[in-house]
Amino acid sequence: MNVNLFRSAVHVAAICGLYLSTAMVIPALIDLHFGHRDWTVFVFSGLMTGGLSLGAALATSGSPPPFNKRFGFILVNILWLSFSLIGALPIYLSSLNLSFAQALFEAVSAITTTGGTVITGLDRAPPGILLWRSMLCWFGGIGIVALGLFILPFLHVGGIAFFKMESSDTNDRPFAKLGSFIRAFIAIYILLTVVCTVAYDLAGMTHFDALNHAMSTVATAGFSTHDASFAYFDSTAMLWISSIFLTLCSLPFSVLILFAVRGRLDTLRDPQIIVFLGYLTAFSLAVAAYHHVRNAVPFGDALTHAVFNMASILSTGGFASEDYTLWGPFVVVIAFFATFIGGCSGSTAGGIKAYRLIILFNMFRTGLRRLIYPNGVFSIRYGNIIVDDDMQRAVMLYLVAFLALWVAGSLVLAALGYDVVTSISAVATSLANVGPGIGPTIGPAGNFSTLSAPALHMLSLLMLLGRVEILTVLVLAMPTFWRN
Repeated sequence: MNVNLFRSAVHVAAICGLYLSTAMVIPALIDLHFGHRDWTVFVFSGLMTGGLSLGAALATSGSPPPFNKRFGFILVNILWLSFSLIGALPIYLSSLNLSFAQALFEAVSAITTTGGTVITGLDRAPPGILLWRSMLCWFGGIGIVALGLFILPFLHVGGIAFFKMESSDTNDRPFAKLGSFIRAFIAIYILLTVVCTVAYDLAGMTHFDALNHAMSTVATAGFSTHDASFAYFDSTAMLWISSIFLTLCSLPFSVLILFAVRGRLDTLRDPQIIVFLGYLTAFSLAVAAYHHVRNAVPFGDALTHAVFNMASILSTGGFASEDYTLWGPFVVVIAFFATFIGGCSGSTAGGIKAYRLIILFNMFRTGLRRLIYPNGVFSIRYGNIIVDDDMQRAVMLYLVAFLALWVAGSLVLAALGYDVVTSISAVATSLANVGPGIGPTIGPAGNFSTLSAPALHMLSLLMLLGRVEILTVLVLAMPTFWRN
């Protein structure tokens, strides 16, 4: 293995770490403004991580290698690991008195936009920590979209390549320069955050709550500033605002950009958008009807809470308006299976994602046709695109790895003494980056604070695995990867 690859990957991670360390100034100023002593925690953490990042950047400077697959795999893993460690430091040193395992879990949950938390008493937590969690979610959302649109398609382990999503006359690229797309993406991401903040503010949130919830909503992360999440506000308007933005941010950002910048209405016909909106609508209506009939809840209220909670689960947002596990067993089963599905590729949502479900369904249908016509020639399509063998292989590898990790992780938690529901739900929600699970311990009305350090470390690893599409990490375990 060429050490130049490690040096360059560490250099990039150090530069990004330097920016993240500088961002700690913002929560420090917030704590200083509110008179909370934790502002010193952010100053110390920023200086320490910033100094280490600067030293690492200077020590590893040099000519970068050409971007190849091996370098891409190393870079992705080092970036997400370093961001998690830097993000965990101020949380660990804060007045919350969390263990290192809890602080790391909180940071990983934020960076991966999972939304599971170990903090109790959020209503009394330092404002700087609350803002820092939301900022980590927001930064993680940017990284997730970049990962899904550019890096993973290049590595052939996931994502739908941006150039494949529209037939452009500019050498198969929607913009003449990549920088034009990046600027458009950042602008739309910021615009969505601002509009969401204003909407929450007008609906009755405080300015601080509105900003934190908007950053978490756009990143489909699910972190709230209150233990009761959206139940704290008891506002129908806020639930619909959140549902709209969670759904919007579960759509491919490349499609949103082409629609917003170029007015390309045809991009909204992307198959994964149709499928995602289809099962979101079906699940919401089914849950609303069941909740209305079984619990005698007015259908309007039932529909509001059903849409919000289903949008939260399917977008892997992780917010909650009520403990929906009390609505009945049918809702619990739907919520459990919805945990796995997720949103669209190229969005901030996690899960298996709609495009994989489409490809899997078409592979299944084509397999049945070949049983009937053994000599027939059939192609597997995603819309108008023929899915090549590499993409089919990547989808199957991902699904097998996801199921294998789910089973293995569930067995580990069960061996640690946790009940069946908690074990299988915690692993599923971590791999899918959803946040809350089901059951009394980690369900919508609970959190992960009671889990042991070994359990939290394993779930932190699973969240990272799920966010970087699993195969990006597992490939490092192959001896052939390290051979020259």
